[in-house]
Amino acid sequence: MTRLTTLAATAACLAGLTAADLAANVAAAAEINIYSRRQGVLMKPILNAFTKRTGIRVNVVYMKRGMISRLKAEGRNTPADMVLTTDAARLIKVQQAGLLRSVKSAVLDKNIPAQYRHPEGYWFGLTIRARPIMYNPAKVKPSDLGSYEGLADKKWRGRICIRSSSNVYNLSLISSIVAHIGKAKAQAWADSFVKNFARKPAGGDRDQIRALAAGQCDIAIANTYYLAGLAKSKSERDRTAAARTRIFWPNQKSRGAHVNVSGAGITKYAKNVASALKLLEWLSGEEAQRLYANRVYEYPVKAGIPVHPVLRQFGEFKADRLNLATLAKHQKEASRIADRAGWR
Repeated sequence: MTRLTTLAATAACLAGLTAADLAANVAAAAEINIYSRRQGVLMKPILNAFTKRTGIRVNVVYMKRGMISRLKAEGRNTPADMVLTTDAARLIKVQQAGLLRSVKSAVLDKNIPAQYRHPEGYWFGLTIRARPIMYNPAKVKPSDLGSYEGLADKKWRGRICIRSSSNVYNLSLISSIVAHIGKAKAQAWADSFVKNFARKPAGGDRDQIRALAAGQCDIAIANTYYLAGLAKSKSERDRTAAARTRIFWPNQKSRGAHVNVSGAGITKYAKNVASALKLLEWLSGEEAQRLYANRVYEYPVKAGIPVHPVLRQFGEFKADRLNLATLAKHQKEASRIADRAGWR
């Protein structure tokens, strides 16, 4: 009898459970249920590797929206042990809704730099995603660029493509600017920045890069993995768009380029906490971090893991060390700043 079975048997005796109940409890302890915003095609090979290593089955419900409302409705009866999502802002919203539990782990503390995890252990970043400036080398010289703040200059009038301010990636970027330069200066920046748009914000990050390559604008702001995905696309049009695009790492002489994370947290009413924590620790470790780097074109959160060759071509950069939990303090103000500036 395994130690897990022994512990379960003791608990069963105390609770008056039947042999069938005991078997069900042991089986449940060997699985994890996840609510995820991350696409199945990206995560399945990584989660399958964990199951192969540990024997713990991982069940995933992929949901593009409605995660918080579903967790609230399910309450203590939720089957979810963990949430897996993109952007610290989304993790923060789940945490602020009181739907995550705090966990402590020396492994997570060692593998994940402090700025990429909640200070009290409610959520943990698992990959780093950078949001630099992208430009058309036929229209822009690197010497013309310097910082995010510099994109408010009049010389960029009618030359910038970016998606809606309501998108979580842009809200996090604006929040970071507020954190660094204050509300008043951030508002002045946004007011001028919006005047430099080449077109009304529309579409996602890939669309901004495609517009840049098509000559609709000279500058775009997008996450690096979108450019990497276009570079490796089966579409010749998208590969051509990527080839016409260059990356400039902003704020290298000051705070560094804005970065964010994809990450996870264990739910408040998780039934399989120990297994979920084991998965979290594994996802932050070397094997999973290498798999992440090779499959999703994002930067490993654990130091010493090689980046994907496509990302290596983008060059090394200094990242902003702002603790991403700080973004929560400025999200509402960031949204108001964008609205006042007319950035829809």
